[in-house]
Amino acid sequence: MPPTEFDDVSVDAYMNETVETARPEDRVADVVERLRAGSRRRGLPVLDGNGRLVGFVGAVDLLGVPEEEPLRAVMRRDLAVARPGMSLRDAAGVLFRTGHRFLPVVDDDATFLGVVSNADVVRSQIERTTPSKVERTRKMLESTHGVSVGVGDGVVTVSELIPTQREVFADELEGRAYELEHELAEPLIALDYGEETLLVDGHHRALAARELDIGEMRAYVLTVDPTDVPELGLRKVARVGGLHSIADVRVNEEGHHPVVELIGLGV
Repeated sequence: MPPTEFDDVSVDAYMNETVETARPEDRVADVVERLRAGSRRRGLPVLDGNGRLVGFVGAVDLLGVPEEEPLRAVMRRDLAVARPGMSLRDAAGVLFRTGHRFLPVVDDDATFLGVVSNADVVRSQIERTTPSKVERTRKMLESTHGVSVGVGDGVVTVSELIPTQREVFADELEGRAYELEHELAEPLIALDYGEETLLVDGHHRALAARELDIGEMRAYVLTVDPTDVPELGLRKVARVGGLHSIADVRVNEEGHHPVVELIGLGV
């Protein structure tokens, strides 16, 4: 399962197709209200009746504009856009040079397809790193138990995971919650062991998901047949630690994650 090269990843693999949009005839007052109500972005692509991109309007464009003014009078028409087959690396370059948070994605007829954002670029890089971690885990299991270990992609139910780590750190847990809320979390690594699913990597993420009422998560799933390995080391770790579900993992509120360093700054 080799990592995908950044140059080989296209925009359409990571773009968001579910996007709030506006129409040229929409009133400024209505769009301001939508942005205040919690739009995930600070602006909206503007589409005509055929779904073609004709402009963009941001919150700053609406400052001081009469409420009854239509968007066509204030929307920006000169836009940087991405194409679905464009490499994510090139799209990242455009985002960096323009300072934009996201780019509209259109086809050759200017039909709006979605948006690609800085967060999507970051997510693509996170997901590139996970396969190498999966491969190391697979080789470790095969070397330890002398069996062939299968690997696949899937979705796991958080409440059914059996943890193999007794403790997580509160500061790290907060960071993982942020990543989940912004769709930046890398997939878990789980192990299908007969009727049980062991959590190999991603305990902070899984516990954060539980606290956020996220029931399912994407995962790379390793597979070991219990008949081939009756006494799996990871299963023994869970049993000895009294770990039966994510709820059994303790949150350390006092310490800090080993990779986190806190310093005091003088005033």
